[in-house]
Amino acid sequence: HDKSSDVASPYAFPSCVSQMGGAAVMAVGTWTLVEKSDYLNILASSTFAVSAYILIFAGSLVMITGFLGFCAIIREQRSCLSTYFSMLLFIFLIELVAGVLAYVYYQRLSEELKQHLTQTLTENYALPEKTHITHSIDRLQQDFKCCGSNSSADWHHSVYILSMESSGRLVPDSCCKTVTFQCGKRDHPSNIYKVEGGCITKLEQFLADHLLIMGAVGIGVACLQVSPMSFS
Repeated sequence: HDKSSDVASPYAFPSCVSQMGGAAVMAVGTWTLVEKSDYLNILASSTFAVSAYILIFAGSLVMITGFLGFCAIIREQRSCLSTYFSMLLFIFLIELVAGVLAYVYYQRLSEELKQHLTQTLTENYALPEKTHITHSIDRLQQDFKCCGSNSSADWHHSVYILSMESSGRLVPDSCCKTVTFQCGKRDHPSNIYKVEGGCITKLEQFLADHLLIMGAVGIGVACLQVSPMSFS
């Protein structure tokens, strides 16, 4: 009978928990970037994206470290356990930073959107060098069934709407309830998202919810690392 396996089994459990936490962190970070990447183009700050990248990096490190920790515990080598502890401490700090960043940005989100969303809509929409922003705004208005930053009236000051390129549109076609070519020429509430309000409150709520998830996962999984750290 191999006594080392009896010793290792209870210590291996925290390593497995750590790996599951790492998988959760990676999943949240990847989901944020893949599913919400269009909305990130509209934000003035890169904090939202940075938090997601940090979570992915930390999650992948946790997965690798978990395997290293399992081997270290089985072999009971002091040098391996020291390395394992150091990596866990590093990951703990990274995840803590990602979680704190998400919560700090959550506090500033409303002010940033108020300052920059209207400006982005009116100054950057449909510019040849800003196609990614145009696509993001179009998707935003269709996904959230809204028009303009605070209201559809925001588009009256748009560089695009005031130009010949708009072909007489009063709002972009993406404001329409059913998008067809040049449907933005008619801004009646039956045709566009006029009474539904602007996009700013809907986008703010959407991003705030995701920042809370990112912050909770980052800080929660960071706390999970305490258990394998103490065992190591």
